[in-house]
Amino acid sequence: MNSDPKTTSTTAIHARPFARRTRQDRPGRLVLFCALLLVAPGSLLAVPAHAQNIETSPSFVDDFTSFNRERWYVSDGWANGSHQNCTWSKGQVSLSDGVLSLSFEKQKTKDREFVCGEVQTKQRYGYGTYEARMKTDTGPGLNAAFFSYIGPSDKQPWDEIDFEILTKDTSKVQVNAYIAGKGKNEKLVDVPGGTDGGFNDYAFVWQKDSLRWYLNGKLVNTITDPAKLPAHAQKIFFSLWGSDTMKGWMGAFADPGRKVSLQVDRVAFTALGEPCQFPESLVCSVEELGKTN
Repeated sequence: MNSDPKTTSTTAIHARPFARRTRQDRPGRLVLFCALLLVAPGSLLAVPAHAQNIETSPSFVDDFTSFNRERWYVSDGWANGSHQNCTWSKGQVSLSDGVLSLSFEKQKTKDREFVCGEVQTKQRYGYGTYEARMKTDTGPGLNAAFFSYIGPSDKQPWDEIDFEILTKDTSKVQVNAYIAGKGKNEKLVDVPGGTDGGFNDYAFVWQKDSLRWYLNGKLVNTITDPAKLPAHAQKIFFSLWGSDTMKGWMGAFADPGRKVSLQVDRVAFTALGEPCQFPESLVCSVEELGKTN
């Protein structure tokens, strides 16, 4: 593993940039036991035979005590489309005291006035539990996101599972899913204390017959309609970006006048059937619930 402990910045891993996708068509530990009663005991543990039709990379936990260059690709030198008012820059991705920071600030590039940060996994992941512990900044016209995605840049249909924080209103997080490029599955979820008031735990559990989102261990949204469930293994992303044009959804952008950041304390993927990997994991809570029933 090529990692740099306690680095202050990361460097790009590949030279070939690509556009992930545009968003111009887009619309504007609580008590775990009670929340998890809504999920059948052991439902995250058994591996159904049909789950094997999506190839997946191994389970992992990354607490960012170092930057794993074998796992993470750093976006650098391009933007996702004209709607995005910043250029991805490796200089906006940094690591300090076990926290990954993705930043947005004013810095002139060839065609944009701002720079911003994004990382994505090199590997693709399938059915399982995806978890991230994050804290956002504030500011209208900005989007801080934890999500999975695959699409045309990888010669695949566009599938995506989202947690998106529109930092114009840090009291809420938007959950969503795109299937073959079709969305309209969004839901706004209240975040007690705000996404900027401290670190919160965001998780989604993807199975062939369901997709569930959790906030601080509490189930907040479920999709079971087969037509609205992803069918392709995806990469994991974190990003912070802005837009001058998507005012209805993200709010009217205003220069924050300072560097703003999305901080990530931990991210994990646990494949279906694998044991929990750290004490605070949603998977651990489900395992314990299964033992008592």
